[in-house]
Amino acid sequence: MSLLAPQASAQVTFERLLNSSKEPQNWMMYSGDYAGHRFSALDQINTSNAASLVPKWAYQTMAGGKFETTPLVVDGILYGTGQDDRVFALDARSGRPIWQYQQALPVDIRPCCGRVNRGLAILGDKVFVATLDAHVIALDRKMAPLVIKNLVIVGVSGGEYGIRGFIDAYDAATGERKWRFNTIPGPGEPGHETWEGDSWKIGGSPAWITGTYDPATNPTFWTTGNPSPSNRGEGRAGDNLYSNSLLALDPDTGKLKWHFQFTRHDEHDYDATQVPVMIDDGDRELIAQANRNGFFYLIDRSTGKLLFATPYGRVTWSDSKDANGVPVARKEASPTLEGVPVCPGALGATNWMSPTYDPRTKLFYVTAREQCDIFATAPQPYDAGHAYYGSAYFPNDEAQPFWGALRALDPATGKLKWEWKHTSPSWAGVLSTAGGLVFTGDAEGNFIALEAASGKALWHFECGASVFSSPMSFAIDGKQYVAVAAGSALFTFALP
Repeated sequence: MSLLAPQASAQVTFERLLNSSKEPQNWMMYSGDYAGHRFSALDQINTSNAASLVPKWAYQTMAGGKFETTPLVVDGILYGTGQDDRVFALDARSGRPIWQYQQALPVDIRPCCGRVNRGLAILGDKVFVATLDAHVIALDRKMAPLVIKNLVIVGVSGGEYGIRGFIDAYDAATGERKWRFNTIPGPGEPGHETWEGDSWKIGGSPAWITGTYDPATNPTFWTTGNPSPSNRGEGRAGDNLYSNSLLALDPDTGKLKWHFQFTRHDEHDYDATQVPVMIDDGDRELIAQANRNGFFYLIDRSTGKLLFATPYGRVTWSDSKDANGVPVARKEASPTLEGVPVCPGALGATNWMSPTYDPRTKLFYVTAREQCDIFATAPQPYDAGHAYYGSAYFPNDEAQPFWGALRALDPATGKLKWEWKHTSPSWAGVLSTAGGLVFTGDAEGNFIALEAASGKALWHFECGASVFSSPMSFAIDGKQYVAVAAGSALFTFALP
């Protein structure tokens, strides 16, 4: 529905996306760039003036549930996604609506984790959105897939429902599917032997967070989620490839170049669906990931070789590593009928919320969660279309209190440089900027600016509802804004 005539806007070409760092006023993809840094080169808002930030406008979706979008901004227009597969375009100066669209969803749809959408992708004159009912829709952008060249690449969710996961690529002009990579190998494919019997058919391994891309060497990197059932290993003996893995794919063909599995035969819902962040360290081309299982990993992105894995939070599911340095699960951590205490809990030491890498401080910032659970088996038959967990989990009261933190890690070593503690576990992602700042939020509704070098708090704003999203930054007419979704509203902030 058109509400306001949009301004003229240049085509978003693949070349513009490749060179997004040359347009810091725009935010043209989910993580800000193909490397997954979620770093803004804008520095008008900085450590000397952040305390003066004020709200500029807010857009109210008038919808219930969690609001998890990272909006895109291109040439003065902001594009976002809301609850129940809403898509909207706003004048980024004022927040005035330009157009909105909502996909009609089946009345009996049963999403596991809320009727949410975290973002979209843009190419040419179209915006692309993946919907809760497993469609990819192209919309005329004048009225959190990943675009590479002329392809829209998107994964599938549903790991809690016994799907067989996959990653698809679609022609951006025609919608034709060009390739599919099944994240669970079928008969005759390498890795199929890591599944017991027919468990591969309903083995999960979704890919529900946006990947990254290295244009210099051409692989795209995607991460996968838990095997199904998520908390019970009986009936699916083996490592269960390629669940909980980092995949390097050829974006032109979908062929696998290499893989690395973070958690083998997962029984604690430790999805690896955290953004794979590309980092260059001298001659080394690396990927860093703070995993849901509580370990920080540094991986050679040319070969998939693990360089090290070290805890960044409390970990009890593993107390040893194999000959290659990969953490190995303790047998005693497997869920039992009576229940077993394990750290981190089922929601992880972090979750889907985006980290950030600041190339100036050379630090990796991640939202960490300190919460342990008790995992108990709950035999459950597979029933298509219904949740398929295989066990129950509940908070371990003996491990109280539960809390969270924004942690700054040295990615070269995994060592903690500083942390900012939250009173409870947070679901907010992190943004770093050239102004020497990191922005994040908390469950109490605070949107916070910290000094990137030290973690010193410089400013906060009470949004009135929990922050369940990852912030971003953009500029119009020489003025820098920072935006974040909280509750059912999108807030923007700038200097007076």
